[in-house]
Amino acid sequence: MKKVRFGIIGIGNIGTVHARYLLAGKIGDACLAAVCDNNSAKHAAIRALVGEAVPLFDDARAMLQSGLIDAVIVATPHYDHPRLSMMAMRQGIHTLCEKPAGVYTAQVREMNACARECDVVFGIMYNQRPMPLYQKVKDLIVSGELGEIRRSTWIITNWYRSQSYYNSGGWRATWKGEGGGVLLNQDPHQLDLWQWLVGMPVRLRAFCQFGKHRQIEVEDEVTAYAEYANGATGVFITSVAETPGTNRLEIAGDRGKVVVEDGALRFWRLRESEPDFNARWQHGFGEPECWEVTLPVAAPCSDHQVITANFTAAILRGEPLIAPGCEGIHGLTLSNAMHLSTWTDDWVELPLDETRYLHLLQERIAQSAEKNVENRTLDASGTW
Repeated sequence: MKKVRFGIIGIGNIGTVHARYLLAGKIGDACLAAVCDNNSAKHAAIRALVGEAVPLFDDARAMLQSGLIDAVIVATPHYDHPRLSMMAMRQGIHTLCEKPAGVYTAQVREMNACARECDVVFGIMYNQRPMPLYQKVKDLIVSGELGEIRRSTWIITNWYRSQSYYNSGGWRATWKGEGGGVLLNQDPHQLDLWQWLVGMPVRLRAFCQFGKHRQIEVEDEVTAYAEYANGATGVFITSVAETPGTNRLEIAGDRGKVVVEDGALRFWRLRESEPDFNARWQHGFGEPECWEVTLPVAAPCSDHQVITANFTAAILRGEPLIAPGCEGIHGLTLSNAMHLSTWTDDWVELPLDETRYLHLLQERIAQSAEKNVENRTLDASGTW
């Protein structure tokens, strides 16, 4: 195989983004070979986007069995991610799934098992992982420069979404159509990065607000508190209705602190670890000598096509994946746990009680209201 032939299932907001860069030849080892969308009303617009040379299907199985593609990007509403991904895997098609991997962890666990059985390359579109800022934070943690993690705080409230956004699709922001709100749609990136950097907690307590600022069924504002096996704590705060919003990640270790905000990284390093200083210091007031250190950070590169290029290289040359599909379950576990904690008004221990979560989700799906709106494809260029 000299060039990976991609198909895309779902030509909506994000599917359109993927189609554009593949059509523009931005991935040298890949091309757009086919597209699929089951909404025939959109086909004229899709044809205008992809041209006459790219086959357009209305049935995913037909495209997957056509022999036209080697890999697929699944960019449909969330509930269909596992079903369509597994359908592709069973056809021997390498699969790159949009976030989140699914709506609930039980279905993603099945998805991961299918990928192993079918022996295909399976990736997830966590396009924030390649960002040099977060790569540098990961390096500081893994190398021990930050010391043992004691606290992490992520305030991510710059996900502003107007009511018109939610009114652009009947599936949006409903338990039946999307399975969640800001945690399932916008925050999978940060939830993935949070656990990728500091690990998974052992328990958490969350307070989700459902339809507090928008006319939606699902959460539009969340505050969560997490506890870790080593005694560390974490706080995660998010909203779609705050403007100007904030995106600030702060991680404190016993050898310093790192902050990522406004596209910049700041690192404060202690000359000696806090436990060592505390053990020797006998003068009451005082604290370890601290230096703010300037670190080299590469230019920003957060983009969907970075993940697609890496996924293509994994198919062609066996390069390691930046975002393996099997890791999609971790961030989803956090969002499921935050829902469950709110629904039960209690702490949630991890591993998650998947059966209880699914039961309570299905109760909400059964009560989910139909939205009578006209589906629209919005311009998602420049979004995460």
